[in-house]
Parts: sequence; C-alpha cells; structure tokens
Amino acid sequence: MKLARQRILVAVASVLMAGCAVGPDYRRPEATATMPGAYAGATNEWKVAEPQASRPKGNWWEMFGDAELNRLETNSAAANQQLKAAVAVFDQARALTDVAKSGLFPHLGISPSATRQRDSENRPINGKAAGRKQTFTYNDFMVPIDLSYEADIWGRVRRSVESARSTLQADADDVGAVQLAIQAEVATDYFTLRALDAEKALLDSSIEVFQKSLELTQNRRTGGIATDLDVAQAETVLRTTEAELPSTMLQRAQFEHALAVLTGHPASTFNIAERPLDVAPPLIPPGLPSELLERRPDVSAAERRMAAANASIGVAKAAFFPTVQFNGLGGFESLNASTLFNWSSRLWSLGPSLTMPLFDAGQNGANLRFARAAYDEAVANYRQTVLAAFADVEDNLAAQNFLTVQSMAENAALQAARKQLEIANNRYRAGLVTYLEVATAQNTALNIESTTVQLRGQQLVAAVTLVKSLGGGWQNPMVAAQSRRSASP
Repeated sequence: MKLARQRILVAVASVLMAGCAVGPDYRRPEATATMPGAYAGATNEWKVAEPQASRPKGNWWEMFGDAELNRLETNSAAANQQLKAAVAVFDQARALTDVAKSGLFPHLGISPSATRQRDSENRPINGKAAGRKQTFTYNDFMVPIDLSYEADIWGRVRRSVESARSTLQADADDVGAVQLAIQAEVATDYFTLRALDAEKALLDSSIEVFQKSLELTQNRRTGGIATDLDVAQAETVLRTTEAELPSTMLQRAQFEHALAVLTGHPASTFNIAERPLDVAPPLIPPGLPSELLERRPDVSAAERRMAAANASIGVAKAAFFPTVQFNGLGGFESLNASTLFNWSSRLWSLGPSLTMPLFDAGQNGANLRFARAAYDEAVANYRQTVLAAFADVEDNLAAQNFLTVQSMAENAALQAARKQLEIANNRYRAGLVTYLEVATAQNTALNIESTTVQLRGQQLVAAVTLVKSLGGGWQNPMVAAQSRRSASP
C-alpha cells in the first residue's frame, strides 16, 4: 500500500513537472512594414525599435536655463493631480499582478464553527426512518483547515501572471507618459506666457511712443503745421494699440491659470511675475540618434499591452483542457468543546479533483477568438503608435528648421521696418509727407516686431514639443550631468 502511494505521488509530480504553457510565446512583431532610411530633417539612420521607456531622461527642461521654469516643473512633479491619478492606476495594476501570482501557490483557510442542531426523526438511515431511539439534538464543534491548489499543468496561471506583469509594465509606462506630457505642458504654457509678457512689454512701449507722437501732432496742429487728419491718424494708431492690450492680458491670465492647475495650486492664489522673454531657443543637434525614440513611454506601453494580449491567448486556450485541483481538509470535530482537540477528534481528507468541459455551447471557442482579436488590435495600436511617433519627430524637426528660417527673415524685415519708420518720421517733421505715411510705418513696425516676439515663443514651444516627441531630451542625462559638473567652478 505504501509503495502504491509513492508511485502515485511520483506520477503526479511527473505530470506537474512536464506541464507546459499552452498558447503562443511572445515575439515582438515588426513595428512597420517599411522602415525609412533616415529622418527627413536629420542625417542619422533608423534602427529597429526596442521600447525602453525606463531609460533615464533627466531634467531636460534645465537646458533652457530658466530658474522659474525649473521651480514650476518641480512643483508639478509633486502636486499634479493627473500624475497622482496615474500613479494610483499603476498601484492598482501592481495589486492585480500580486493577485495573479497568488494562484501559483496553495491557499489555506480556517473556518471554526460551533453549532447546535436537531436532525429529523424521519431522516433515512439504511433506507428506514431513524426512529425515536436516535439522538436528534446535539452540539457540533469544528476547527477545519482547508487546502486548495490548482496544478498549473497547461499554464493557465502562468499565462495569467505573464499578462498581468505586462499590463503592470504598460501602466508604469503610462505613468511616464502622463509625467512627460505634464512636463511638456508646463514648459509650453510657461514659454507662451513669457511670449505674452514680451508682447505686453512691446505694446506698453509702443503706446508710450504713440502717445508722444499724438501729443507732438496735436502741438503741430496748434501751430498750424499739421492738419486735423494728421491728429486723427495719430490717435487711431494709439487707440488701436491700446485696444490690443486687454486681449493680451486675458491670454496671459488664462495661461497663468493653466499653470496653476498643472502645479496643483488654486488659480486665485497663484501668480507669476511679469518678465519679458529672455530665453534663447536651444540648439538642436543636426543628427539626432533614432534610439531616443525608444524612450517614448507610449510606444513602450503599446508594446507591453501587445505582450499582455498575447499571454491572454494562452489563458483562453487553457480553458479547453482539464483543470486538476488538489483539495485537502484537516482539523478537529467533536460533540463537546472539552474533547474538541483530543487526538480522537481529528479528521482529514485529501485528494485531487478533475474538471473538464464537455459542452459549453461554444463559450471557450468564443473566448479564444476574442483573445486573438484583442491581440490583433494591440498589434495594430502598437504599429500606429510607432508611426505617430515617427511623424511627431519629423513634424517637430521641420518646425525647428522652418521657424529658424522664418525668424531670420522676420528679423531682417524688422530692421527694414524700423528704418522705414525713421525715414517717415524725418519726412513728416520736415513737412514733406502727411502723418498717414508715419502711421503706416508705425503699424508695419509694430506688427513685424509682434510677429518676431511670437516666433521666439513658437521656437521654444517647438523645442519642448520635440523633447516630448523623443520621449525626453536629446542629450544623454549622464553626459549632461558630467558637463555641468565640469563647467562648475
């Protein structure tokens, strides 16, 4: 008998050790059908993407050298509620992963009970009624310990753990994506606000100049040198410029309030002092390495969800096979509490159970088709995310190039407009032209100077957007840190 039990245990152990995980093993599919040779705006070549969102990105915003921006980024990392919500979602995924991993181990439970009960006098015993000679009312004390364990022969539990782990990694990447988006939004709103500060400063100085021009024209009109038309034209230029100021201030207030939300502050108590835009756009290297794209957390998250969907196919396939469950029960039972823990009150049972689907009206097949379709969806989403990432980089490289060219042209136009305004003023003072020529030159110079200020803000915003599209800055954080240390006195 002992030898027979040993043989049974050896056979069971052999089955468990030979158990395999059904379903396809994960292999990352190609990101795109065709891979471009290089960035359209750079000279480097592509390489096959291997998502690595966990690679360090560093404090990329420090390359702008703005202490106020650094402070806002630090505050957003500590107090932004969207980021806190994303972290909470990640914590949920980590808990679900632990739930899945618990299936790899036996489960033990204890359920003590103390009952008093009465049985029916007419209950059958050996096919006859029990009769009045039996005892019908008695106590029942029990201290049972339950044991259950699923033998993961077909890998259902292992595939579930694999899927949960991949989902956990995807949720971690989602946290990174939210964090990067918040960082980029803070920098974008901040530089837009500073551009509005510069535009307001331009309007304030222009209003001051136009006010003096109006006073000069009014004096000339009093002296009979200028006409009422000249005064009206000078006043029109002044009032038109004054009318632009409230709109600029409204936009500034809106971006200031947006920064308040991003940094976790009430808008009514948040304030950023006005300061002209004095940050130069950073230099973009001519050949950005394509490996930087691997740090994009959305690409990595899409790839991990693809792996989770692949593991779910194995879970669905395992449902077609028998489930082997080992169940055990041990403990004590007695009619009297005083004898409950006597050795004679012991009880136990141990044995396996097998559950196999015979007819489920196509449920398991439908679940498998669903899992395969979900995997196909995840593959398509992954490839779409990669294609969108390529397009983001190209868009922002193109923006950097074209905005630089446009800025150079606008600066040249501004110099010409200032020269035109100087000539128009001299001709007007000499009585050679009416004030219309001066007003026209003033409007032209103001418009071009406003465009120049806006372009600088757009260049800074485009640099931030390029950082976001690359998943972080374009400089290796370790190299950047070494450079800062070597540059410090």
